[in-house]
Amino acid sequence: MKEYQLKYGCNPNQKPARIYIENRELPVEILNGRPGYINFLDALNGWQLVKELKEALGIPAATSFKHVSPTSAAVGVPLSDTLKKACFVDDIAGLDESPLACAYARARGADRMCSFGDWVSLSDVCDAKTAKLIAREVSDGVIAPGYTDEALEILKGKRNGNYNIVKIDPDYVPEEVERKQVFGITFEQGRNNYKINESILTELVTDNKNLPDSAKRDLIVALIVLKYTQSNSVCYAVDGQAIGVGAGQQSRIHCTRLAGGKADTWFLRQHEKVLSLPFKADIKRADRDNVIDGYINKNEEDVCADGVWQRYFTTRPEPFTAEEMRAYLDTVKDVALGSDAFFPFFDNIERALRSGVKYIAQPGGSIRDDAVIDCCNKHDMVMAFTGMRLFHH
Repeated sequence: MKEYQLKYGCNPNQKPARIYIENRELPVEILNGRPGYINFLDALNGWQLVKELKEALGIPAATSFKHVSPTSAAVGVPLSDTLKKACFVDDIAGLDESPLACAYARARGADRMCSFGDWVSLSDVCDAKTAKLIAREVSDGVIAPGYTDEALEILKGKRNGNYNIVKIDPDYVPEEVERKQVFGITFEQGRNNYKINESILTELVTDNKNLPDSAKRDLIVALIVLKYTQSNSVCYAVDGQAIGVGAGQQSRIHCTRLAGGKADTWFLRQHEKVLSLPFKADIKRADRDNVIDGYINKNEEDVCADGVWQRYFTTRPEPFTAEEMRAYLDTVKDVALGSDAFFPFFDNIERALRSGVKYIAQPGGSIRDDAVIDCCNKHDMVMAFTGMRLFHH
């Protein structure tokens, strides 16, 4: 297939639309559905992310993409019983037997609200267990290097048979130069082929230079996620997965706060008060996500208020107080944090500390590097200067 005609571009009024490569076959095959313009932007960015994670860490990887940024990404580390419950996968027998399914469960479960209606990218051939997890979530489509017969059959039954399923050639290598147009003007640049691995974590600039293998893994996850996240961006990671992504903010501290808030919510979802919320049996998964977010973050609706709780719960839950949440978050430790560009002020470090950050990787190069390093030293953090900016636009 040399080109694929799309229904429209980013918006319905943007026609015609297509994907193609000059004088070359497309490396994708549409096995089901009719993916759109934004679907392919998510699919191709997500595929690059999981391919790099697999190459860097040697573990199957998955990511959940929305609007050309990952909501999360993860490698196939088994989930604890508590995390399985928080991610709504505790009913899946033998989940730990499939590293790919574990990776997807983590990626989808990290930020379930942002993952609603996502595009899934998988580093390995999709197996039946991973397909079963995908099948019960609200999702636009999936890209993978292949699918088992059983997995394909499961996925083809999703969305009344219209679920978007794309197969990509894992051996496809794009040209070294990439181009895009803005306002009729063509931009050209070399592809960002910078390899992210342990070698970029050797310049430890803090007094504490104890960087365990688990922290290296998590920093690599965070940095590869950032490579495919709309900038400015900051990523919190732990246990082999991104748990908070702050994307597309003009101010670095706003990235750090946004990502930190998502990371806090991820941790608090695992609190016993949240895990034991007495939901009515007919409350759907997406609605539970919204209610849990309201219960934790006290958003538009007080889900514990009289006249409200009756819609969701069999009994009125006790409120989750700010003091209880802070006490729980104070027990969190050993979180990794990556930034796609340098931290200009130490306020980012202070905010990161509130979400349990111990390990940091950032390019360095700010005129205030000394103040940032001093703040890390004050809190006994470990910080690596990677020397490489990871902007993505």
